[in-house]
Amino acid sequence: MKLNPDVYLFGQVLGTHSFLLKDGFLQPDEYSEIAEQYFLPGGETGTAATVLASLGVSVRIDGTWIGTEVAPMLRAFYADKAVDLSSLCFTEEKGVMDYVVIAGLARSPMGRFQALFSSGRRWWNIPKEEDIAGCRVAAVDPYFGGESLRAAELCRRHGVPFVTIDSPHDSALHRQAAVNVVSKECTAAHYAGMAPEAVLELLQWETDGLTVLTQGGGDMLYARKGEPIHRMKPFSVKVRSTLGAGDTFKAGCVYALLHGMKDEDLVRFAAACSAIAVSRFPLPLNPPKPDEVQALIKNGKNTRPF
Repeated sequence: MKLNPDVYLFGQVLGTHSFLLKDGFLQPDEYSEIAEQYFLPGGETGTAATVLASLGVSVRIDGTWIGTEVAPMLRAFYADKAVDLSSLCFTEEKGVMDYVVIAGLARSPMGRFQALFSSGRRWWNIPKEEDIAGCRVAAVDPYFGGESLRAAELCRRHGVPFVTIDSPHDSALHRQAAVNVVSKECTAAHYAGMAPEAVLELLQWETDGLTVLTQGGGDMLYARKGEPIHRMKPFSVKVRSTLGAGDTFKAGCVYALLHGMKDEDLVRFAAACSAIAVSRFPLPLNPPKPDEVQALIKNGKNTRPF
């Protein structure tokens, strides 16, 4: 890998145990057959790194401390990929993991994040200025408090545009980001009862960047300050698993920003990446490739939700 990767990613890097069920989602007191199960890199930053590497982008990741159960898998998985792990902190604890049960459109993640965040301990790195100064584009997850804000400030200081996710309208991350991708889950939590158009209008006036609202199978909305709201339908694909769909959309935005795409093309490219992601399982072993994304954009039908 070259000394200065194209992209710097700061945020959640996990070991994800995923279970794809054979005959529908879990039901109380009923047996469920596991069709496939894997232990692979996950988290918003881990998944985005995998997707960007598949798209031909060199990446450096930082964020979550990596423990003894996660480290061997992570090192082996990225050994042949353009993903630099040198900024991560490797510890003697087990490490952060989650467990996800999946059946088509339904999935249920499980973990110990509430206990971790309420422990009063920091279990993630402080962003390093040299990492951000040496990249062209970044992505900053919002979950690590002052450290996430430091990453955003370092991006501003060095003129590095960054993508963030699920950052409310009154947050520093939203105001400073080149792109903020806001999910349906985020709008439900922060803007309950508001129409998506009203949420986007509130968001777009607080930043000079691009705001994108994703709505699962519904239309994507996007706009900048002073612009009318634009809409775009998702691509139509057969869903195998929705795990990593949002993280892949974020990665698509990073790729598009790196390549100077206009807003409409950025949203379309990210949507195509995400559509490919939900059509296969497990995503880390089958990430979207550039020719697949371009083929879907050129030939795919986006006439109904995925």
